[in-house]
Amino acid sequence: MAAIIGRKLGMTQVFGEDGTVTPVTVVEAGPCPVTAIRDPENDGYSAVQLAFDEVAERKLTKAELGHLKKAGAGTQRTLIEFRDAELGGEEGPKVGDTVTVSSFEPGQPVKVSGVSIGKGFAGTIKRHNFHRGPVSHGSHNVRAPGSIGASADPARVFKGQRMPGRLGGSLVTQLGLEVVQVDTDRNLLLIKGSVPGSRNAIVEVRGADGGGEGGESSDE
Repeated sequence: MAAIIGRKLGMTQVFGEDGTVTPVTVVEAGPCPVTAIRDPENDGYSAVQLAFDEVAERKLTKAELGHLKKAGAGTQRTLIEFRDAELGGEEGPKVGDTVTVSSFEPGQPVKVSGVSIGKGFAGTIKRHNFHRGPVSHGSHNVRAPGSIGASADPARVFKGQRMPGRLGGSLVTQLGLEVVQVDTDRNLLLIKGSVPGSRNAIVEVRGADGGGEGGESSDE
Protein backbone atom coordinates (compact mmCIF):
# COMPACT_ATOMS: atom_id res chain seq x y z
CA MET A 1 0.00 0.00 0.00
CA ALA A 2 1.55 3.27 -1.12
CA ALA A 3 1.24 6.10 1.41
CA ILE A 4 2.28 9.74 1.71
CA ILE A 5 1.49 12.91 3.69
CA GLY A 6 0.31 16.03 1.88
CA ARG A 7 -1.40 19.40 2.08
CA LYS A 8 -4.73 20.12 0.43
CA LEU A 9 -4.26 23.17 -1.81
CA GLY A 10 -7.70 23.48 -3.40
CA MET A 11 -9.70 22.35 -6.41
CA THR A 12 -9.41 22.75 -10.16
CA GLN A 13 -10.44 20.82 -13.27
CA VAL A 14 -8.64 18.73 -15.85
CA PHE A 15 -9.64 18.52 -19.51
CA GLY A 16 -9.32 15.17 -21.25
CA GLU A 17 -8.34 14.62 -24.88
CA ASP A 18 -12.00 14.00 -25.73
CA GLY A 19 -13.06 17.28 -24.11
CA THR A 20 -14.44 15.78 -20.89
CA VAL A 21 -13.93 17.80 -17.72
CA THR A 22 -12.86 16.10 -14.47
CA PRO A 23 -13.02 18.04 -11.19
CA VAL A 24 -9.94 17.30 -9.08
CA THR A 25 -8.47 18.24 -5.72
CA VAL A 26 -4.82 19.33 -5.77
CA VAL A 27 -2.71 17.86 -2.97
CA GLU A 28 0.92 18.88 -2.42
CA ALA A 29 2.29 15.53 -1.27
CA GLY A 30 5.81 15.09 0.09
CA PRO A 31 8.64 14.73 -0.18
CA CYS A 32 8.34 12.80 3.09
CA PRO A 33 11.50 11.49 4.80
CA VAL A 34 11.25 8.16 6.62
CA THR A 35 11.95 8.88 10.29
CA ALA A 36 11.26 5.51 11.94
CA ILE A 37 10.48 1.87 11.18
CA ARG A 38 8.27 -0.10 13.58
CA ASP A 39 8.65 -3.87 13.66
CA PRO A 40 6.74 -6.58 15.58
CA GLU A 41 9.78 -7.69 17.57
CA ASN A 42 10.51 -4.32 19.16
CA ASP A 43 7.22 -2.44 18.86
CA GLY A 44 4.55 -5.12 18.54
CA TYR A 45 3.38 -3.96 15.11
CA SER A 46 4.68 -3.05 11.66
CA ALA A 47 4.58 0.55 10.48
CA VAL A 48 6.52 3.23 8.65
CA GLN A 49 6.75 6.72 10.14
CA LEU A 50 6.87 9.63 7.69
CA ALA A 51 7.54 13.33 8.30
CA PHE A 52 6.15 16.35 6.47
CA ASP A 53 5.84 20.15 6.58
CA GLU A 54 9.21 21.78 7.29
CA VAL A 55 9.13 24.46 10.01
CA ALA A 56 11.52 26.63 11.99
CA GLU A 57 13.61 24.83 14.58
CA ARG A 58 12.25 27.01 17.40
CA LYS A 59 8.77 25.53 16.90
CA LEU A 60 9.85 22.01 17.88
CA THR A 61 10.79 20.52 21.22
CA LYS A 62 14.26 19.16 21.97
CA ALA A 63 12.90 15.61 21.93
CA GLU A 64 11.38 16.12 18.48
CA LEU A 65 14.57 17.73 17.17
CA GLY A 66 16.64 14.83 18.47
CA HIS A 67 14.34 12.27 16.86
CA LEU A 68 14.41 14.06 13.51
CA LYS A 69 18.16 14.69 13.64
CA LYS A 70 18.79 10.99 14.24
CA ALA A 71 16.87 10.22 11.05
CA GLY A 72 18.49 13.06 9.11
CA ALA A 73 15.07 14.52 8.31
CA GLY A 74 15.60 18.19 9.12
CA THR A 75 12.89 20.07 11.02
CA GLN A 76 9.44 18.66 10.21
CA ARG A 77 6.17 19.59 11.89
CA THR A 78 4.03 16.46 11.31
CA LEU A 79 4.87 12.82 12.00
CA ILE A 80 2.44 10.08 10.95
CA GLU A 81 2.78 6.31 11.05
CA PHE A 82 1.37 4.15 8.26
CA ARG A 83 0.74 0.47 8.86
CA ASP A 84 1.08 -2.08 6.03
CA ALA A 85 2.82 0.53 3.89
CA GLU A 86 5.04 -0.58 1.00
CA LEU A 87 7.20 2.48 0.40
CA GLY A 88 10.53 0.99 -0.63
CA GLY A 89 11.95 -1.68 -2.87
CA GLU A 90 12.15 -5.38 -2.20
CA GLU A 91 14.01 -4.79 1.07
CA GLY A 92 11.45 -2.25 2.24
CA PRO A 93 11.93 1.36 3.34
CA LYS A 94 14.80 2.43 5.55
CA VAL A 95 15.28 5.36 7.91
CA GLY A 96 16.62 8.25 5.86
CA ASP A 97 14.78 7.32 2.65
CA THR A 98 12.43 9.83 1.05
CA VAL A 99 8.91 9.08 -0.19
CA THR A 100 7.61 11.12 -3.14
CA VAL A 101 4.52 11.22 -5.34
CA SER A 102 6.26 8.84 -7.74
CA SER A 103 4.87 6.07 -5.52
CA PHE A 104 1.47 6.75 -7.13
CA GLU A 105 0.32 6.51 -10.73
CA PRO A 106 -2.66 7.87 -12.71
CA GLY A 107 -5.78 5.75 -12.38
CA GLN A 108 -4.76 4.31 -9.01
CA PRO A 109 -7.56 4.11 -6.41
CA VAL A 110 -6.73 5.88 -3.14
CA LYS A 111 -8.30 6.85 0.16
CA VAL A 112 -7.60 10.15 1.88
CA SER A 113 -7.83 10.88 5.61
CA GLY A 114 -8.06 14.34 7.14
CA VAL A 115 -9.86 16.50 9.68
CA SER A 116 -13.20 17.57 8.19
CA ILE A 117 -14.28 21.20 8.13
CA GLY A 118 -15.77 22.21 11.49
CA LYS A 119 -19.30 23.59 11.23
CA GLY A 120 -20.05 24.28 14.88
CA PHE A 121 -23.25 23.32 16.67
CA ALA A 122 -25.89 21.90 14.33
CA GLY A 123 -29.40 20.52 14.68
CA THR A 124 -30.60 17.08 13.71
CA ILE A 125 -31.74 18.13 10.23
CA LYS A 126 -28.28 19.37 9.20
CA ARG A 127 -26.28 16.90 11.28
CA HIS A 128 -28.19 13.65 10.69
CA ASN A 129 -30.43 14.47 7.69
CA PHE A 130 -33.62 14.24 9.76
CA HIS A 131 -36.94 15.23 8.16
CA ARG A 132 -38.66 18.34 9.42
CA GLY A 133 -42.03 18.28 11.10
CA PRO A 134 -45.31 19.63 9.69
CA VAL A 135 -45.57 23.37 9.09
CA SER A 136 -49.35 23.54 9.19
CA HIS A 137 -51.23 25.90 11.53
CA GLY A 138 -50.48 25.22 15.19
CA SER A 139 -47.44 23.00 14.64
CA HIS A 140 -44.59 23.48 17.10
CA ASN A 141 -42.36 20.74 15.71
CA VAL A 142 -40.96 22.22 12.49
CA ARG A 143 -37.24 21.53 13.08
CA ALA A 144 -37.33 19.93 16.53
CA PRO A 145 -35.99 16.34 16.75
CA GLY A 146 -39.18 14.90 18.26
CA SER A 147 -39.52 12.16 20.86
CA ILE A 148 -36.26 10.54 22.04
CA GLY A 149 -37.39 8.43 25.02
CA ALA A 150 -39.61 5.44 25.73
CA SER A 151 -41.70 6.69 28.68
CA ALA A 152 -41.48 4.78 31.96
CA ASP A 153 -39.59 1.84 30.49
CA PRO A 154 -36.61 2.13 30.16
CA ALA A 155 -37.08 5.70 31.52
CA ARG A 156 -33.85 6.97 30.01
CA VAL A 157 -32.27 8.02 26.74
CA PHE A 158 -30.08 5.36 25.14
CA LYS A 159 -26.42 6.18 24.54
CA GLY A 160 -25.60 7.03 20.95
CA GLN A 161 -28.96 8.65 20.25
CA ARG A 162 -28.71 10.94 17.23
CA MET A 163 -29.26 14.45 18.57
CA PRO A 164 -28.06 18.02 17.97
CA GLY A 165 -24.38 18.62 18.62
CA ARG A 166 -20.98 19.46 17.23
CA LEU A 167 -20.72 18.86 13.48
CA GLY A 168 -17.44 18.34 11.63
CA GLY A 169 -13.92 18.87 12.91
CA SER A 170 -13.26 15.12 13.20
CA LEU A 171 -10.86 12.71 11.51
CA VAL A 172 -12.59 11.05 8.55
CA THR A 173 -11.43 8.84 5.69
CA GLN A 174 -12.88 9.32 2.22
CA LEU A 175 -12.94 6.17 0.12
CA GLY A 176 -13.46 5.67 -3.60
CA LEU A 177 -11.03 8.35 -4.81
CA GLU A 178 -8.78 8.12 -7.85
CA VAL A 179 -5.48 9.67 -8.88
CA VAL A 180 -5.95 11.57 -12.14
CA GLN A 181 -2.48 13.07 -12.61
CA VAL A 182 0.90 12.91 -10.87
CA ASP A 183 3.25 15.91 -11.13
CA THR A 184 6.63 14.73 -9.85
CA ASP A 185 8.33 18.05 -10.61
CA ARG A 186 6.03 20.03 -8.29
CA ASN A 187 5.15 17.16 -5.89
CA LEU A 188 1.45 17.34 -6.75
CA LEU A 189 -1.31 14.73 -6.78
CA LEU A 190 -4.52 15.54 -8.66
CA ILE A 191 -7.24 13.42 -7.07
CA LYS A 192 -10.75 12.91 -8.40
CA GLY A 193 -13.34 13.07 -5.64
CA SER A 194 -14.04 14.83 -2.38
CA VAL A 195 -10.97 15.21 -0.15
CA PRO A 196 -11.76 15.97 3.51
CA GLY A 197 -10.44 19.08 5.22
CA SER A 198 -10.21 22.79 4.59
CA ARG A 199 -7.69 24.48 2.34
CA ASN A 200 -4.07 23.97 3.52
CA ALA A 201 -5.16 21.08 5.76
CA ILE A 202 -2.79 18.15 6.29
CA VAL A 203 -4.09 14.92 4.73
CA GLU A 204 -2.94 11.30 4.50
CA VAL A 205 -3.08 9.65 1.08
CA ARG A 206 -3.03 5.85 0.98
CA GLY A 207 -3.52 3.32 -1.78
CA ALA A 208 -7.02 1.87 -1.53
CA ASP A 209 -5.91 -1.56 -2.68
CA GLY A 210 -4.07 -2.20 0.58
CA GLY A 211 -5.42 -3.01 4.04
CA GLY A 212 -5.12 -1.16 7.31
CA GLU A 213 -5.58 2.40 8.39
CA GLY A 214 -2.96 4.96 9.32
CA GLY A 215 -1.37 4.70 12.72
CA GLU A 216 -0.94 7.27 15.44
CA SER A 217 -0.33 10.81 14.27
CA SER A 218 1.02 13.91 15.94
CA ASP A 219 0.58 17.43 14.61
CA GLU A 220 2.50 19.96 16.65
